[in-house]
Amino acid sequence: MVKQLIIGDALQELVATRRVLERLPEEHMTWKPHEKSMTLGGLATHLINLLNWQVAIFQSTDFDLSTVQVRREPLERLAGVLEEFDANVSKLEKLLAACDEKSLGEEWTLRHGDHIILRQPRAIALRTFGLSHMVHHRAQLGVYLRLLDVPVPGLYGPSGDEER
Repeated sequence: MVKQLIIGDALQELVATRRVLERLPEEHMTWKPHEKSMTLGGLATHLINLLNWQVAIFQSTDFDLSTVQVRREPLERLAGVLEEFDANVSKLEKLLAACDEKSLGEEWTLRHGDHIILRQPRAIALRTFGLSHMVHHRAQLGVYLRLLDVPVPGLYGPSGDEER
């Protein structure tokens, strides 16, 4: 039952995330709403990185942030964003299909060197560190779209830009 819940939840959120990414105005990929904010392209790239991290949850029992490149150059072309997102979704879907209840219950650790940030069963790590984190940044992209006057897609029902 846990596997069915995880797969259903993940697939719903991945489809919704792609709907937001499809709306990114390529001419504004370097735009940001505030000096402390990421650029539009940087935020989209971060969403792709989070998808890489979700894949990593299934590929090993721990993830060490000290071994990850701190900042990646933001993608600037919409086609590149969608291509990389789709490729990573494909990887994640295969890993989800191959996992079992036992592996979902195995402990997974997020660390930065010797510092343990979290230690949770893999299913919970995917939900919190992976999916909830992705939803948070997807919502930020929704605000960016609104500020750029780009119609925001409905995710859990119609948005203010769609018919009710």
